[in-house]
Amino acid sequence: MTGILTEISALLGLAEGFLWAVSLAFVRIGAVLALMPGLGETATPQRVKLALVLALTAVIAPILAEDLTATGPLPGLAPLAGEAVAGLILGIGMRLFLLALQSAAAIIAQATTLSQLFAGVAPEPQPAIGNLLTIAGVALALAAGLHVRAAELLVLSYDILPAGGYPDAGVVADWGLGLAARTFSLAFSLAAPFVIASMIYNLALGVINRAMPQLMVSMVGAPALTLGSLALLAIAAPMLLAVWLETFSAHLADPFAVRP
Repeated sequence: MTGILTEISALLGLAEGFLWAVSLAFVRIGAVLALMPGLGETATPQRVKLALVLALTAVIAPILAEDLTATGPLPGLAPLAGEAVAGLILGIGMRLFLLALQSAAAIIAQATTLSQLFAGVAPEPQPAIGNLLTIAGVALALAAGLHVRAAELLVLSYDILPAGGYPDAGVVADWGLGLAARTFSLAFSLAAPFVIASMIYNLALGVINRAMPQLMVSMVGAPALTLGSLALLAIAAPMLLAVWLETFSAHLADPFAVRP
């Protein structure tokens, strides 16, 4: 009888350790999924998000259970809060790339006078170009295996952000500053062809207006600018999205490689 009780006690200890490892993984995965492009959008139902978190937890927790139960923190609220912080850091890193795509679309819309075309039809107010590029970018990311890359990122993140620990605030601030600078540079790089084309076009209109003051430049120039912008968008959008997807994939492969 004593041997049976000992084995049951050992089994309960293993079960308790496994459940604690699952809880730590669940909190980090939930925080990441809340900010992940596509899966974390407000349009995604909460039940679907919960099902995705549980599915990812079922995949990732067994891989990390042995390490978490052997060297993981003792049960408590502080380790869970640390896991939430780690998940938010990873999620914000991914969300910044989606904001870069939206910022590029806003710059393009302002430069090409398309900022008010069909604006306000989305839950988050943004130009129609923003809706187009955002939906296309998220679709490409999901088709390229964003959920698989996110699972790999979560598994590897425990080497840099240990379970239950708190990252150094200074290091996180430097990393966030470097990543924000990188994503803003990416946004301007994506919008650069439209900004340059708009500047050249407006300079040409200014020269024409000086040469022919009697010509209604605005009546002729505005429709031509809109048509040219739409044509340039149709040509350049695939290349812009390919560059964005490549940069986003590189971030997922090594999210902490950015330096300020």
